[in-house]
Amino acid sequence: MGGWCLAFALLILTRPSMADPSKTHEKQGDLATLPKLKKAPRYIVVFHNDDYTTKDFVVHVLMRFFQLSVTDATHIMLSVHHKGFGVAGVFSRDIAETKALQVCEYAKKHQMPLKVTAEPE
Repeated sequence: MGGWCLAFALLILTRPSMADPSKTHEKQGDLATLPKLKKAPRYIVVFHNDDYTTKDFVVHVLMRFFQLSVTDATHIMLSVHHKGFGVAGVFSRDIAETKALQVCEYAKKHQMPLKVTAEPE
């Protein structure tokens, strides 16, 4: 064990940068470059139109789970009603899936067939 430690110490001391700090090959003042990270994919929470869920319930859910104002929630509800879908927000995957699941469970509990999905942006 002692021989291994001695060999390791000699190896470190014989490296030019460790043995003599004045002989380092690094330039002072250079910035380290970091690899660029990819942005996490974003997901949209989509409300889908159906013939049974009331407009008031959709507005209520948007206000409760997405903290939207009455005006913003009504605008999205009208989009769902006229276009067949409406985007409630854009989130990271985990948050979007959680919100969609929470809304679907809440709708089911209140006997509404509201369909909400989380889809890649």
